Amino acid sequence: MARDLISAIPILRYHAARFSCIIGRQPRRRSLPGETRSRASGGGYPAAIRDVRGKHRDAGAAAGDRRAEHLAIGRRRRAKRFMRSPIGWIRSVICLFLMASLSSCVWAPGQSMTKSSPGGSSENGYVKLVSITPAMLETQEQRAEAVSTFTIPTALLDYRPEPYRIGPGDSLYITVWDHPELTSPAGEQQQTAANGRLVRPDGTLYFPYVGVLKVAGKTIEQARQSIASGLAKFIKNPLVDVSIENYASQRVLMEGAFVKSGPQPLTGVPLTLGEAIGVAGVNSQDADLSDVVLSRQGQVYHLDLNSLHSGGTGAQTIYLQAGDRVYLPYNFNQEVYVMGEVLRPQALRFTTSHLTLTQALGQAGGLNEITSKGMVYVVRGALNKQGTTQEPTVYELDAKSPSAFALADNFMVRPGDVVFASAAGITRWNRFMSQLLPLTSALSATATSQYYLNNSK
Repeated sequence: MARDLISAIPILRYHAARFSCIIGRQPRRRSLPGETRSRASGGGYPAAIRDVRGKHRDAGAAAGDRRAEHLAIGRRRRAKRFMRSPIGWIRSVICLFLMASLSSCVWAPGQSMTKSSPGGSSENGYVKLVSITPAMLETQEQRAEAVSTFTIPTALLDYRPEPYRIGPGDSLYITVWDHPELTSPAGEQQQTAANGRLVRPDGTLYFPYVGVLKVAGKTIEQARQSIASGLAKFIKNPLVDVSIENYASQRVLMEGAFVKSGPQPLTGVPLTLGEAIGVAGVNSQDADLSDVVLSRQGQVYHLDLNSLHSGGTGAQTIYLQAGDRVYLPYNFNQEVYVMGEVLRPQALRFTTSHLTLTQALGQAGGLNEITSKGMVYVVRGALNKQGTTQEPTVYELDAKSPSAFALADNFMVRPGDVVFASAAGITRWNRFMSQLLPLTSALSATATSQYYLNNSK
């Protein structure tokens, strides 16, 4: 506070000069002709003339004394009228108020927080105030490691995809060697898709000399053997080859904050969760990678992709199966609010589960070197979205020294936290005066006008 008062001395001098209790201008006393002539008179004149000039000088002095007395009486009368007028007491009150507001900066608008006890346990018995220290960070890290140990569910790790089985909607390309009329009935000059065999909704397809054949649920090798067995009645030792020209029967659904959301087909090559996410693309601005939801056969699995990658076992170990639904949530409700004396106050969204206090302040442009006091508070518990009872806690960081950011780099903020940088006392007082000056100027102008109107009558 003493430093703030010293810094405010120039501002105080300005406001004191502007709102000082000025009684009025004192008119400069004019010298009478006799007084001037007496000062200018000198020797060399006859005695008679000097006697006459002496009489005039005495008369001029007496007149000057009478004029000074009348002026003093006028000043006293004007002073009494001035102190009885509104402008007198208004300016006096303003001067006293300025001195009081400077000596007590808590009157100025702004927010700050003080410890109600030497240990800083709570403020007003409602909010718990905790200082960010190395010991506190060590305890916080131990609790975080004990709680946030993420492991992939065993059901996901144990699943291994089976060979691809044909289903309705697939298009097969069947080759019968030495028999182009069976391989390309539309003509060899046509594209491969024109000669494909579409599996019907009931899981069957028609092939010459074989007839209607049930292929749904069979592997490619099983379908090839069935077609070869049907052709063996008409062709000796038929050479048949079957391939899938278009995969359409088995898909996984990608939803949420993907660049290309929608279904992705499963092919003969097993598809992992990491590959599916890579094909869909992640919207890095709106996605929340800390809570990817995988739904499979009525079971819901929540996956933290950030923890998976940092732990060395990524999403490449999770294989997808037909009917899986992968939802990447948006981070609209996962925000930390940076306010106060920072360059760019804003709401920061979480894209991963880890965001430090240093990163939050850095994305907001850092502390304002001119207006910031250097105290940073992290308010937690006011926006508790889990629905559980939690005591509001305020974490305090003394960031006057750059070394404090070594602690801030190890302090993890959470969604819903409010990061507030407090203002310096002189900043709050200056803002208070900027709000007060328009009102005091209007009152002073009104009182001055009223005073002169009353005295002009």
